[in-house]
Amino acid sequence: MTVTRFAPSPNGPLHLGHAFSAIAAHDLAKERGGRFLLRIEDIDGARSRLELAAEFRADLAWLGLEWDEVPAQSTRVTAYAAAAERLRAEDLLYPCRCTRAEIAAAAATVGPDGPVYAGTCRGRDVDASGEVAWRLDIAEALRRTGPLEWTDERKGVQFARPELGGDPVLVRKDAETPASYYLAVTIDDAADGVSLVTRGMDLFAATHVHRLLQALLGLPVPAWHHHALLLDAEGKKLAKRRGSPSLADRRLAGEDGRALADSLRAGRLPAGITFGEGLSS
Repeated sequence: MTVTRFAPSPNGPLHLGHAFSAIAAHDLAKERGGRFLLRIEDIDGARSRLELAAEFRADLAWLGLEWDEVPAQSTRVTAYAAAAERLRAEDLLYPCRCTRAEIAAAAATVGPDGPVYAGTCRGRDVDASGEVAWRLDIAEALRRTGPLEWTDERKGVQFARPELGGDPVLVRKDAETPASYYLAVTIDDAADGVSLVTRGMDLFAATHVHRLLQALLGLPVPAWHHHALLLDAEGKKLAKRRGSPSLADRRLAGEDGRALADSLRAGRLPAGITFGEGLSS
């Protein structure tokens, strides 16, 4: 059975980009007789506003979507900690105290998420007490797993290249955020039985790390479907932090949500909005 999911974070209202992603995941599941899941990713510390989860459900219903809701991320903190401890016990994680400024200054390249970490703390004797991040030693992890592949429905078979983004943080310094996106979403998708991870092209590169974590933790390997992004008039992807118009505003103004969903399915986008494959933000 095809199982897809839509997993928004309640740190801001949903916008058209979210609507397109939710519709894509919903329709792929329904076309194949499968399940479409809603998961609230609510471990973003003080930025998480739990009252927004109700708004998200109202937005999805307004679009005419039907879903099964699975446990929110906040219910799985113990599972994230257990996975991190397993990797730490296998000497695959190392502590890092580098600041963002230090990372930027030492970086030789820039990746989709910004300056690529240069491995400054790898192999060093770093005090692991207090506020410290824990990074995955990509080179050692790949030495143990050997070559890996993953499949995207639009782009075909991919050779996993997690080293291109540097050693990622799996456990963040901020105690209010118990796991990074890489670790949490990998655990979540396995726990929820997701068989087709449907999301935007801006997360394509992250999949290399997810595939590696699946191999290290002995988790099932889904297929992926990375869809095109919706871009604004400046060629930037729609984003909460850029103040992209919210679905809630459209809904409360009386707009027909089902008609909007049908327009997005047909590729009829509002004025100033275009499709794009790029990673601009």
